[in-house]
Amino acid sequence: MELKNLTRVSEFFLLGLSDDLGLQPLLLGLFLSMYLVAVLGNMLIILTVSSDSHLHTPMYFFLCNLSLADICFVSTTVPKMIVDIQTHSRVISYGGCLTQMSFFILFGCMDDMLLTVMAYDRFVAICHPLHYSATMNPHHCCFLVLVSFFSSLLDSQLHNLIVLQFTSFKDVKMSNFFCDPSQLLHLACFDTITKNIIMYFVGFIFGGVPVVGIVCSYYKIVSSILRVPSVGGKYKAFSTCGSHLSVVCLFYVTGIGDYFGSALLPSPSKDMVASVMYTIVTPMLNPFIYSMRNRDIKSALWRLYSRKT
Repeated sequence: MELKNLTRVSEFFLLGLSDDLGLQPLLLGLFLSMYLVAVLGNMLIILTVSSDSHLHTPMYFFLCNLSLADICFVSTTVPKMIVDIQTHSRVISYGGCLTQMSFFILFGCMDDMLLTVMAYDRFVAICHPLHYSATMNPHHCCFLVLVSFFSSLLDSQLHNLIVLQFTSFKDVKMSNFFCDPSQLLHLACFDTITKNIIMYFVGFIFGGVPVVGIVCSYYKIVSSILRVPSVGGKYKAFSTCGSHLSVVCLFYVTGIGDYFGSALLPSPSKDMVASVMYTIVTPMLNPFIYSMRNRDIKSALWRLYSRKT
């Protein structure tokens, strides 16, 4: 295939989910509904936590920030996809592609970091309950959120700098509905080994390290819970972590699998399914997971509903 010089690549073509024109109205309705559910559900979580003084604790402060990051994360890809389906246009400019990739990585990594911070919060609450108030004070909580944001911003800019070093691309077609960072790297015309090293290094720093932190936190948490003598105490401790673990598994299995898997065994159909899972399904399910498995959230939702009616 003829190489295209970067100065002449003014746009990319997103292949989308399907070329079948008969499926386009169904896809439009499906993903518009999922997007609205994701945005409204996370906004409801933010409103509930903000309006109920019982939830003004570090755990729910981090949950609010996670919901805000989810709204921004899902908004970086789905609106563009909905417009593309409606207008039957799959073109995105080179600048637009880099911009979308930057915000996608920023808020995706923000999700990653906040899930790690929430695991640390549960670790302190369960393993060091007497020091919880002092350790997770408001200043420390804000500091952790700021560190998460600036780490995510650094990851985003690193990807941008890497892409800007490319001088040519093998193709201008992406087999996805957004500018997937791993696929953009795959299209770059430079040594495959170097490409994989870059992907694994950046992925390990901003994906692997948080995973290690979460695993270590939950190892300590499980060890502490198993030492609790009463069955009721164990159940209560596990129930406070169940929602978080569900979200962590859903996000990391699909997100990291897509990022690293595309480097080893590129498969457009599998990559697209994984992309839909962690870019749309996970932000949509997070409010349901936290509200259905959390008594405090359900009680706060009921109080909020009672006040409105």
